[in-house]
Amino acid sequence: MTERKAFHVAVVGATGAVGQQMLKTLEERNFPISTLTLLSSPRSAGKAVIFKGQEYIVQEAKPESFENVDIALFSAGGGVSKELAPEAVKRGAIVVDNTSAFRMDENTPLVVPEVNETDLHHHNGIIANPNCSTIQMVVALQPIFETFGLKKVIVSTYQAVSGSGAQAVEELYEQTKAIIENEDFEPKILPVKSDKKHYQIAFNAIPQIDKFMDNGYTFEEMKMINETKKIMHLPELKVAATCVRLPVATGHSESLYFEVEKAGVTPEDIKALLQDAPGVVLQDDPQNQIYPMPADCVGKNDVFVGRIRRDLDEENGFHMWVVSDNLLKGAAWNSVQIAESLIKIGLVK
Repeated sequence: MTERKAFHVAVVGATGAVGQQMLKTLEERNFPISTLTLLSSPRSAGKAVIFKGQEYIVQEAKPESFENVDIALFSAGGGVSKELAPEAVKRGAIVVDNTSAFRMDENTPLVVPEVNETDLHHHNGIIANPNCSTIQMVVALQPIFETFGLKKVIVSTYQAVSGSGAQAVEELYEQTKAIIENEDFEPKILPVKSDKKHYQIAFNAIPQIDKFMDNGYTFEEMKMINETKKIMHLPELKVAATCVRLPVATGHSESLYFEVEKAGVTPEDIKALLQDAPGVVLQDDPQNQIYPMPADCVGKNDVFVGRIRRDLDEENGFHMWVVSDNLLKGAAWNSVQIAESLIKIGLVK
């Protein structure tokens, strides 16, 4: 039996929420690691992190940190990625970047393995991990597109607070407690920490994720629109998005309306297709109130789909409900999955 090759892996942003999930996922998947290098900002350097029962000290991320690294998983913010990802590539590493820094760069593949794994062949050292809400949507849509064609997608998202980071989750808990105990509080993080105003998230819904653009859409909405077209290789696909933040800690939900090209498709056809689709779990039994919910998807790698039904006015239009753990399939698991694909295809030297 041939010995399994092991790799030098670096995790950048190792102390953050996604970085921690990446490490947990690498451990759970028994990813073939010969050497593990944990990197972070100067502020978090020096912290101790346990991986497979062994203590690792997190180091400050610098260009020379990537000497002899085979695969570098980045999740430390776009600025860090723009500065250090090219340095890692220069030293021979393949970078899987979880920020928006390279997603729309025409020379960088934007990959969801269930959808466009073959795009990995065209990488120039950097592979971009898509936006969390885009990932779960395209995993559910790809089998439908391949079998029935796809003309139009309208998505409304119900996104978890963890998408804004650990501080936002803390703010949700603190506000909830303050409201229940009739105490004062001052919102400081949501919808966007760097924006002018901040709003209560507890017992509320905020129809803003990321900042607004001149066209009236937010950056998050435009990410979903543009990334979907790029990942699915469908530049002409009609896509619209409205992204909303809900007081849920983990797990993004999406209400999807889509129109297929093929005539005569039934909801049963779509259910049968998704029943066997890679990365998808079908939970669709309305008579017994079985449908996906964020509380049930936490800690699971799959994309959960249900409530599939035909539109009442548009014969080729359908609705469905899509739920996934935004820190796993939406970030850490998709990144590790890309790394696994790189090894499987033989792209890691």
